[in-house]
Amino acid sequence: MPLPGLRRIDHLGFTVPDLEQAHRFLVDVLGCEFLYSLGPFSHPDEGDDWMTRHLAVHPDAVMVENRWFRLGGETLLEVFHYSSPDQRTHVPRNSDVGGHHVALYVDDLDAAVDHLRGAGIEVLDGPTASRGPAEGNRWIYFLAPWGMQMELVSAPHGKRFDRENPRP
Repeated sequence: MPLPGLRRIDHLGFTVPDLEQAHRFLVDVLGCEFLYSLGPFSHPDEGDDWMTRHLAVHPDAVMVENRWFRLGGETLLEVFHYSSPDQRTHVPRNSDVGGHHVALYVDDLDAAVDHLRGAGIEVLDGPTASRGPAEGNRWIYFLAPWGMQMELVSAPHGKRFDRENPRP
């Protein structure tokens, strides 16, 4: 049975080591709109384990600040800066458990890659043309300044799967 009332993703959240660096990257390189900032956030007055029970982090963790950004027309990004006694600082790879990436759709993949390279962003090999049901799509990975994996994708004429299976 599906989750009742599910409509869409509301936002994507991730933690960065340097919130100012992330802010500059998201606004100046990707073109996000900065919305607002919250924090600091901790709950030592509400019991020793509030942060663990509500957020699954160390009980002494402090969400120093989080900033909200709008990417494109509707995607929201919640970017955290935490302080925690047990904080891990390695960035997971896609092959690690909990690994992830954020994929951004662009109209002109080559122009977007040139833009990233011009901004000094590390762009991995590619672009790569997809095959099979995703034929018509091209993609390439790049790394945010703090090492998080991101991807650019573009399928200006649609993917084969979507062309063969139009939605009503």
